[in-house]
Amino acid sequence: MKTFETLLAGSAKEHGHMCPGQVIGVRMALLGLDLIDLENPKETRDIKKLIVYVEIDRCATDAIAYVTGAALGRRSLKFVDGGIMAATFVNLETGKAFRIISRESARYLAETYASDVAGKRDQQLQAYKKMPLHELFQVSEVKVRILQNDMPGPTKFKVLCEKCGITIRDRKEVLQDGLTLCRECAGIAYYYARRDLELIV
Repeated sequence: MKTFETLLAGSAKEHGHMCPGQVIGVRMALLGLDLIDLENPKETRDIKKLIVYVEIDRCATDAIAYVTGAALGRRSLKFVDGGIMAATFVNLETGKAFRIISRESARYLAETYASDVAGKRDQQLQAYKKMPLHELFQVSEVKVRILQNDMPGPTKFKVLCEKCGITIRDRKEVLQDGLTLCRECAGIAYYYARRDLELIV
């Protein structure tokens, strides 16, 4: 595994900027991997042993993905929008799982750890690098029930929407009034259809 500073620089470059969330995310990922006994999940032998659930779509999530190698496309990164700066790290081989939450109180302790730094943002950025883990994070051992259709790997389940005919993967269909439907046809999509476009090649 690369050093903290190397991972932080790489994460910030990938993310587009350096910020306190990058520091939180890198430290959270390193702690999570340590707790579930995965040293470098980016290596081929470990890549299929990890799932990470993130609970917020902020800067720390990009850092967690960078350090762990977890990715939406590999189905090893799961976004569960709870609006909480938290992530759960799961070792699929051993079943070990830990949920780590960034403590809000760490924001107010930043001045204690970086009193020589001007500006709240820069103070947090520097303080989070050296703040003890127990002041930065709350950690809980958890059990995560992972359904077969949520596991990494190729698609195992496909059905057709009985209304529009579109293919629905990984048991994301909706059963409504005795019909198997996609979310749009069930009326619970995140968007509403305005019109279809005819594409001309």
